[in-house]
Amino acid sequence: MLPPMDFMKWLNSLDELLYEVMSWLLFFPLTLIQSIFRPMRIMAEIQQEAALPDDQRYKAVLSPPLFLALALLLAHAVATALGQVDTIILNHHGLAGLVNDNASALILRMIVFAAFPLFLAARLVRRGGSKLDRDTLQQPFYEQCYPAAVFALGLGAGTSLALDHHSAAALVGRGIVIASIGYYWIVETLWFARVLGITPVRAAGNVLLGLLEGAAFLLLVGILFSS
Repeated sequence: MLPPMDFMKWLNSLDELLYEVMSWLLFFPLTLIQSIFRPMRIMAEIQQEAALPDDQRYKAVLSPPLFLALALLLAHAVATALGQVDTIILNHHGLAGLVNDNASALILRMIVFAAFPLFLAARLVRRGGSKLDRDTLQQPFYEQCYPAAVFALGLGAGTSLALDHHSAAALVGRGIVIASIGYYWIVETLWFARVLGITPVRAAGNVLLGLLEGAAFLLLVGILFSS
């Protein structure tokens, strides 16, 4: 049995945890709406908040890594609701043997989709003339997590719908996938052009290279965990 003081500390911790988790129900859709309809604004606000202390940042939105993780969790929930099981979980050969439940599959997805904001952030730092290190990379990576979360959610949920046996759902799913890719490329092109002060054509080329790097990493992980 816990001593009285330890029990009170446990209750206080539980109170904070409960509030934090329940607040996600409100701030996730708010952050998602802003990321979809005002992506440039939310990224600019996160960029400005870089100078603030840690406890004063992300007060009106979810923190970038958390938002990306919850977006992937929602995409996984869509697949589960449609009765689909992750093929990596069913595969027990090679590295796929390390992924044997939904939690480990979600962690793998987080690593894979976090590669897109990582590669794009690294390209931003290098093209901006700064030295690439852990400090210069962190803030651009956080900014990139917001459009990446929308892209990951659209791609994941859209793919699940596209694999559904109902033709209408499959058609909607393919549309969501195409829209998600287009959204991501357009948003990133506008952001690169704004931050780097370059033409949209050059920005689109830089974004394409970053997306190809992310896609190559996704393909590599897919090969390693399916063979």
